[in-house]
Order: sequence, then structure tokens, then C-alpha cells
Amino acid sequence: MPLTILVVDDDLGTRLCLSDYLEISGYLVIKAENGQQALDLVEKSQPHLIITDIAMPKMDGYELVRRVRARPSFRLLPVIFLTAHTSTQDRVKGYQLGCDIYLPKPFELVELGAVVRSLLDRYALIAQASPGPNSLPTNSKSLVTEKLSKSDYSETVSQSIIINSQISLTAREQEVLSLLLNGLSNVQIGDRLHLSPRTIEKYVSSLLRKTDTNNRAELVRFTMENYFAN
Repeated sequence: MPLTILVVDDDLGTRLCLSDYLEISGYLVIKAENGQQALDLVEKSQPHLIITDIAMPKMDGYELVRRVRARPSFRLLPVIFLTAHTSTQDRVKGYQLGCDIYLPKPFELVELGAVVRSLLDRYALIAQASPGPNSLPTNSKSLVTEKLSKSDYSETVSQSIIINSQISLTAREQEVLSLLLNGLSNVQIGDRLHLSPRTIEKYVSSLLRKTDTNNRAELVRFTMENYFAN
């Protein structure tokens, strides 16, 4: 199952922008337009990370984080403040209440994505050591540097797959291809990489297009016949 991120912002445009970007990145996104609504969703959906604004009606982001942190099962839940309140006093208050990262608006989606991955990596390690009701799945590993129990896969992903000088694969495509070579299905690959099966299908389609192959069997055969591991 993909990891769940709760996006909290009273601005519809911001909610949609964040949701679209995170969903394309493979996360399951739930949305709230104020802190009270978000607090209800935290209990109901038990997200793995919260991205929240500060200035919102009914309950602001400060109060939301204070109440979340007051609940033992959510004391370690990663929280990102994404807000136009950027004074030193505002940031200090945010950190004192328990936010992990304070990002100012306007923001860069690429930076936000990197922060999300970093926090979820750390949370995965903590959850494995102290599993709780809203922990990551028990088979969770680093979202960036995946370390699987299969030694053959570990050896494969530790090396760069270069099919030929005409084909360039992204790091994520290499991860998907390596798992595909080990016979995993899209669902299994998604579980390993914490991405949805639909997202994995998009990566597989990209691999088929880049290698000019028609199906997974041809892709595997083509790769085994042509790739070189550095």
C-alpha cells in the first residue's frame, strides 16, 4: 500500500497543487481545509506524514500540531509546516510545538518532495524499532536507498544498469527494472518501493518504450542480453 500523506490548507489551489504532485510521486493523499477537519482525519486515516499551513479557520496549524503531539501514538508523526508565516518567532513557535520542517511559501515542489522522502525515511527506521498503530508497514525500508533481504537484488541495485549508450534510465526506473528482473509483480514492486501499482505500471511502460519492447518478458530478455553492470 502507498504511504498516506495528509495535506492541510484552507487554500484550494495549494491543496490541489500539493495533492497532484504527491500522487504523481506515488503517495496516497488525503486533504483537509482546516485544523479541526485534519485532526479528525488523523484519527480516522492515521497518515504517515502531515503537511499543514498555519493560518486557517476553526483551528490553525499550531493548535493542530499541539493536539497531534499530545496523543502518544502520534508523537513521532512527521509534520511539515508549509506557510507564509516565516518570521523567526513563528519558526521557533513551530519547532517548539513539534514540527519537523518549516518551509516558507512560495515553495518549490522538488524541495518539498525531497523533504517528504527524507522524513519518511527517518520515520521508517523509527517505526521499525518501535512499531505503533500508525507505523509504516512492517516490510518498510528506506524510501530512497532500498535494502531488501534478497542478496541478489541488493547486489543488482548497488550497481548502475546501463543497457546501451542510447538508453538512459532514471534512478527509479533502474529500481523498478531491478525488481522486475527478480520476477516481482507490479503490486510487489509497489510494496517494495512504497508506490502504487498504477505508478509502477507507468514506470514499466516507460521502460518498454525506451527499450522498444512489447511486454515484460521481452523487456527482461532484452535487459539480460544487453545490460552491463558497472
